[in-house]
Amino acid sequence: MNENTATTTARPRLPLAARALTLAALPLLALTATAAPASAHGSVVDPASRNYGCFERWGDDHLNPGMAQEDPMCWQAWQDNPNAMWNWNGLYRDNVGGDHRGQVPDGTLCSGGNTEGGRYDSLDTPGAWKTTPVEDDFTIHLYDQASHGADYFQVYVTRQGFDPTTQAPGWDDLELVEQTGQYPPGNDYLIDVSTSGYTGHHIVYTIWKASHQDQVYYLCSDVDFG
Repeated sequence: MNENTATTTARPRLPLAARALTLAALPLLALTATAAPASAHGSVVDPASRNYGCFERWGDDHLNPGMAQEDPMCWQAWQDNPNAMWNWNGLYRDNVGGDHRGQVPDGTLCSGGNTEGGRYDSLDTPGAWKTTPVEDDFTIHLYDQASHGADYFQVYVTRQGFDPTTQAPGWDDLELVEQTGQYPPGNDYLIDVSTSGYTGHHIVYTIWKASHQDQVYYLCSDVDFG
């Protein structure tokens, strides 16, 4: 198990992350008449969750038709619901009661069980999502804008042989690789993960049980084990 770490060190991705709320408040007026701006919550920023990665790469250029060829999984996500990216920090469920499997059915893990009225459903779509290179031992960086703290993190990796390009994961496709204890409130949480035997494209699935209330985040990050 890793030693729980909460830091306030410099974040390589924060120039975009820090602008998320400002960006969220502007484009939504043009994109939809019913959406609300992003609230201050959080997500895994390294290896980037699916919707944070799409926001990071395309938030300033999300209308570029070239995305369809360069980054087709992000393209389909932006077409399905742009607010899944503007609200990259809001993929959570309330009142889970610890029943992750009951609240989040197979095939809907990356959308948190179709949470927020299906806003994040595009994240469940199998395909060639952009991956982050990782080694057997790597560190997850979760950015918590609201300093919720954590009762625990659970980190899973899809089993060897699972194909994220053609399959949406179910619970039996996951292998638990890290279970943490509590983290005090802060902005940056670092979770050290040790694995072995994985190669190629996998999904790292991070469950973050926030401490401020019964609120759980379900976060898919695509990685490439070297």
